Amino acid sequence: LAHSQHSRTFRLRHLWFVLLVGSPLVAVVISLAGYMYTAATLIRDILNTVWFSLLVIVLHQFVIRWLVLNQRKLRLQAARERRRAEVEARAADEHAAESELPQARDLEEPKIDLNALDAASRKLTNNAFMLVVLIGAWLIWRDMLPALGILDEVTLWSYTKPGVELPVPITLSSVGLALLIFIAMMLATRQLPAFLEVTLLQRLGVTQGSRYTAVTLTKYALVAIGISWIFGTLGGSWSEIQWIFAALGVGIGFGLQEIVANFISGLIILFERPIRVGDVVTVGNTDGVVTRIRIRATTIRNWDQKELLVPNKNFITQELLNWSLSDQTTRILIRIGVAYGSDVQRGMLIMEEAARNHTRVLAEPPPFVVFEEFGDNALQLSLRCYIDNLDYRLRTVTDLNLAINQAMTEAGIEIAFPQRDVHLDTRRPLDVRIQRGRPHGDGPGGEGPG
Repeated sequence: LAHSQHSRTFRLRHLWFVLLVGSPLVAVVISLAGYMYTAATLIRDILNTVWFSLLVIVLHQFVIRWLVLNQRKLRLQAARERRRAEVEARAADEHAAESELPQARDLEEPKIDLNALDAASRKLTNNAFMLVVLIGAWLIWRDMLPALGILDEVTLWSYTKPGVELPVPITLSSVGLALLIFIAMMLATRQLPAFLEVTLLQRLGVTQGSRYTAVTLTKYALVAIGISWIFGTLGGSWSEIQWIFAALGVGIGFGLQEIVANFISGLIILFERPIRVGDVVTVGNTDGVVTRIRIRATTIRNWDQKELLVPNKNFITQELLNWSLSDQTTRILIRIGVAYGSDVQRGMLIMEEAARNHTRVLAEPPPFVVFEEFGDNALQLSLRCYIDNLDYRLRTVTDLNLAINQAMTEAGIEIAFPQRDVHLDTRRPLDVRIQRGRPHGDGPGGEGPG
């Protein structure tokens, strides 16, 4: 207790001390009064409670120790990944800190809050062991608490069960059990996903999107199991709840079809996974990163940090561009128009060398340049090359444009600009004047030419 003065055990020390010391004394008094069997039963239950409590404490500390070791491994792994990412970023581009271009994964990839997961895991562990303690205490002391049996005698309603002639009563005990199931379901849906995140999913080495899918499906499964259990406890059979589904069918036909369609589409997305949390997608005219997949809609955050809510049905029934579904390798296309009369072969060689000299451009497939067409105002050249990471797409495009522009200028190749022909109406005399501008400083009274 000297090392745990802020714990609940220390705050309740007077209560459990009195219970531990007073229970044997009460048994002695009852034995002296002649109630030997009652005293023996009381002492037996007290000893069973003490042994059970010690067992629960040991198991609880084993689980807590396991969580602590697991958290240390996760933190060490996260630190190593951050270190490796920093080293790769510095080696890839020394001026990355000066770039103002938005980066997809650096900004949008969901980060794992280890502190929150640790707190949720500990809370779930404590609640689970508290439930075990309550169940164990009930099993040990149920012979000493016959008064609670009165709850089974208060019948609220009855229902008919197939194959049973007499109606099955629903008592206060059934309602209390349903309430406990509802509380357990709520606690499990809030805390069990975090526990899975730490203990199971993190150890499998899967991506954040896969973990999000598994956690979301776990929540849905817990809610479905809990509701089914509650209905079964309260006597909810198909014959008694079929009117709910009938009313739900009418509601879907009139106004809930979009909601149900989005919910089913959300389940399809989680199972089929055409998009995942952290994927870079294009929906309509919006480019961004998927941050959440909810029951009704999916959240996409664009490069301006604005969040777009897209109904799940749109991802199933409409076209979707996913930049990182199976591979982040992407192609870069740079088009340049050089003026007529320029050395086209020299220009193509400059563009190809600029791509080959860039550290981010893949050597396989190799970059290549195409002389596309004789345009209205320029000779159209296009460079096609590939990079292996979407994070560096905009930066690589900028570097290639700068390198090509500088090399073209040094080689004397002119980047063409649009040309326009002006047609004059000569059906009547034109007033054409040529006026020479005066040198700066000349004016009335000056010494410049007249």
